[in-house]
Amino acid sequence: MAKASHWHALRKRVHLICFLIFIALPFFNVIRFDIPRQRFYFAGRELWINEFAIIFFTLMFLMFLVVASSVFYGRVYCGYLCPQMIFSEASMALESRLRRRVTRKFIAWKPAARERLVRVLFYLVLAAASVVLAFIFISYFVEPRDLFHRLASLDIRTAGGIAGASVTVLTFLDFALVRLRFCTTVCPYGYLQGMLGDGHTLLVHYRDDTHECIECKKCVRVCPMGIDIRESPFQIECVHCAECIDACDEILGKLKKPGLIHYVWGEKGPLAANSRQPWDAKRVIVLLILLGYASGLVIAMGMRHSVLVQVAPVRATLYKLEADGRVSNRFRYSLSNRSPRPAAVIFSIQHLPDATLALSPNPIPVQPGATVQGEFEIWRPGGSVRDPVSHFTIVSSTLPDQVTDSIPMTFLGPEGK
Repeated sequence: MAKASHWHALRKRVHLICFLIFIALPFFNVIRFDIPRQRFYFAGRELWINEFAIIFFTLMFLMFLVVASSVFYGRVYCGYLCPQMIFSEASMALESRLRRRVTRKFIAWKPAARERLVRVLFYLVLAAASVVLAFIFISYFVEPRDLFHRLASLDIRTAGGIAGASVTVLTFLDFALVRLRFCTTVCPYGYLQGMLGDGHTLLVHYRDDTHECIECKKCVRVCPMGIDIRESPFQIECVHCAECIDACDEILGKLKKPGLIHYVWGEKGPLAANSRQPWDAKRVIVLLILLGYASGLVIAMGMRHSVLVQVAPVRATLYKLEADGRVSNRFRYSLSNRSPRPAAVIFSIQHLPDATLALSPNPIPVQPGATVQGEFEIWRPGGSVRDPVSHFTIVSSTLPDQVTDSIPMTFLGPEGK
């Protein structure tokens, strides 16, 4: 754990990192839903909406990651990682900074005039920031270049344009009026934490067994949620931001005394700065579940092929007898290129003597993001068809990945031939 006097600086560094990650994720396709194209991007890979296993394991892993952080570290997500907290604190800091500068530069103005100027400047900056934040947020669901063209044309007709305009307005209202009230009125995470936490979960706790508190109440004044941590460590408003820890350490440090507010492992547990979190069966189970979903995600990603090859028989007609006595079966193929580069698929057949694959072209080119569908026939000389049902294998080879798939199939023919 970091030193208590550095919690504020640590939080702001984490906030900056989270903001940069928030910007980078959609533009580098680290994680993004592309709703118009029905694509899901994860770790730079383009996943199609029918790749349910990968999407399922991804979402479950992320969900249990939040659960695990809540079991181990309580509301630390709220204070350090939550976008609502990060941007709400940024808007409050901006407003406070503007007020100080306006007061310093226009000291001769009346307070009411200075306040009006502060509000105008604040709303102008917030409006511009809301457009940027809304653009980034919608980029998680619409391709950023497409979204930029919509923004440049002031599009408010299509779904993407309407969503962007709506999110801009909501963002402005949120960070102008709602801010941290969202945490205690709308957000369910604080209530959920009450069920996930236990006697070993990280808390911000006031401990004053020797009655050293000097009643300066700076811990109350610096609290962004406006609570008194001395009343209880389980207040729904407490987001574990540790501003009160810094405040208490600063004031009592001037008196050569240690602070009275700490991060602790549970209400009656040891100080987090001096010990590791106790382990129990609950934590082991949570980590095993998290590991299970992570393993499933890795396996699903490893089994994924860049080109999805699907082949099915066309059984509207079981078989066809040609004029020269040959027997033919028709098959349908579908090739989906899920990679960012061109590919090609070559078909061949095995375990079907004297058979001919009637397919042109072969290999079949497939452009990035495209799906190619078609049909082909397999012919056999009439004299070689002795059984009405013959089992064989269609082999597909994908270029340039050199991935080979074997697809079991059946060839139907007339009985007695």
